[in-house]
Amino acid sequence: MMTVRDPRFPSSSTTAIQSDAAIKFCDTTLRDGEQAPGVAFTAAEKLAIAAALDAIGVHQIEAGIPAMGVTERDVLREILATDPHADIVGWCRADHRDVEAAASCGLVTAHLTIPVSDLHLKSKLGRDRAWARLRVRDCVADATDRGMRVSVGFEDASRADDAFVTDLAGELRELGVTRLRWADTVGLLDPVSAHDRLGRLVRAVPGPWEIHAHDDFGLATANTIAAVQAGFTWVSTTVLGLGERAGNAPIEEVAMALRHLLKLPVDLDTTSFRSLARLVSRAARRPLPAGKAVVGESVFAHESGIHVHGILRHPATYEPFDPAEVGGRRRLAIGKHSGRASVRYALEQYG
Repeated sequence: MMTVRDPRFPSSSTTAIQSDAAIKFCDTTLRDGEQAPGVAFTAAEKLAIAAALDAIGVHQIEAGIPAMGVTERDVLREILATDPHADIVGWCRADHRDVEAAASCGLVTAHLTIPVSDLHLKSKLGRDRAWARLRVRDCVADATDRGMRVSVGFEDASRADDAFVTDLAGELRELGVTRLRWADTVGLLDPVSAHDRLGRLVRAVPGPWEIHAHDDFGLATANTIAAVQAGFTWVSTTVLGLGERAGNAPIEEVAMALRHLLKLPVDLDTTSFRSLARLVSRAARRPLPAGKAVVGESVFAHESGIHVHGILRHPATYEPFDPAEVGGRRRLAIGKHSGRASVRYALEQYG
């Protein structure tokens, strides 16, 4: 066992994590990512992204919403036909029609989502907690009776009553649900409170938990890391953080933070992160920001004299990890802030 500590938390709040057990990734670029305004992948683009995610070793790909219609179901069948190593899952509401649509695609794994906050239940659906409990239990039974593996997502869990979520989670575990997803639907969680809050949840209902964080306050990656520190073993991500509103936790940020900040094993091919980012950027018709953490074109570029001097002596002085780990390369630029070391190096390179 290894103990993951965070300087923000007292030693009594540490969480023991198996050092040889890599955190599992459920990537939802093809579902939540495509829900970003203005993003609509073609069938060919979906197949290419699914293949790329599978190639880097993503454990589960949330590939779409079967209930959306015939076209979506056809693409899901095509992805399944490629016989990927990753588990392919369809996202469903807790609705028997959605379960039927998922089964009709040949999916053996379904993710069922149920709102758990009173705000969502009352304002969106005109329902209450008792309805939610009965509805999700019935749909879980429907899916398992069809021979499907089932995970359940708690929508808007960050604004829900923790006691209700805990009780419902315990019931669903007993029904054979394989994993529970705790969703911070509008990004209201903060990493300090998340650590204690989610830790209590894991202790009350042991078993696989997944964090699904949104980035409305720029905290999706931090909250995802806090959830892992609290004992969550699955993370929900998208490439480049693509998703509704401000997006989701980016797979590239989460993976590298787990590896370098928490010192946990990450069994993804991170050397393909930059090429994967370019693929998704093109398909989404959204430019890849030069300063995008981990995969941006400028994140390993150095111009100022002090920095270049340090980099030439020892790269770790101004780089958190080797650029090659994510398929990048170091670039030393000549500009306004360059010093003698930069100029000397440039002259040597060009003879």
